[in-house]
Amino acid sequence: MANLSTVSVFILQGFSAVPALQLLSMAIFLLIYLAAVLGNVSIMIAVTLDSHLHTPMYFFIKHLSLVDLCSTSTTLPRALVATMADTKEISFPACASQLFAFVCFGSLECFLITAMAFDRCLAIYRPLTYGVTMSSQTCVSLVVVAWVSGLLFSTFHMVNTFSLPFCGPNMIDHFFCDIPPLMHLACGDTQGHEAAGFIVSGCVIMTCFALTCLSYVLIVYTVVHIRSAAGRWKAFSTCSSHLATVLLFYGTGSSAYMQPIAHYSPLQGRMAAIFYSILMPTLNPLIYSLRNKDMKAALRKLYPQVPS
Repeated sequence: MANLSTVSVFILQGFSAVPALQLLSMAIFLLIYLAAVLGNVSIMIAVTLDSHLHTPMYFFIKHLSLVDLCSTSTTLPRALVATMADTKEISFPACASQLFAFVCFGSLECFLITAMAFDRCLAIYRPLTYGVTMSSQTCVSLVVVAWVSGLLFSTFHMVNTFSLPFCGPNMIDHFFCDIPPLMHLACGDTQGHEAAGFIVSGCVIMTCFALTCLSYVLIVYTVVHIRSAAGRWKAFSTCSSHLATVLLFYGTGSSAYMQPIAHYSPLQGRMAAIFYSILMPTLNPLIYSLRNKDMKAALRKLYPQVPS
């Protein structure tokens, strides 16, 4: 990719411009990162080792945990090391690589959440054909499609962002290389690149959101027609964890990226990114284990010394 930029190194602002808050933020985010690693790795190991969890739903949950682990590892470790060592510089190629990985894993989460909605819809709306339709081959195919789509999506955004000229200043008002603050630093007219990014992201996100909504419309339609209250609750309870993830993902992600660059606020961008790229990957293991008896049982086998 040709680069006519005069900027070879960017400087990341970090968690805060106030030194005292930087140290406090570092301590808090280090604990959060350790919790995210422990939670997501535990989910992946539990699903892999426990034969009772070898079903399509847990197959997708395991891959979601992998994506969450990779997503938070893309941004937090470097930000924490930079704060501890007081080295905020990041090279142009490293910045491009970080943006590529961050967008890739973020879009992967979107595609996986959509696939999980499809899985839950089939389980409730078409239970008699669920076992045949959601075969292991179908599950693997959906994950492969998600990975390929995520790689293509992130490649577009990396090229769309870093084909812009950067001639200074080089201070990124963020704790990692993200699209909105980078476009703020670009020289010249960025409207064409912004419009292209907005259209592509809007089409992808709205398509996934529409398919997820359609799945839940069919789920609600089926649940409403179940005669017993116990049956309705049992059917809907299988979707409650996924629904919480959907609300968190689209609620935080849309506030961060589905707005014009001209309206971008550095503080709002950092806060949204914290929820979207740090807290969500940490909360997802809790969401999928707190009210799930099978997952709790599998985790108790991993950590028998922890009281239930």
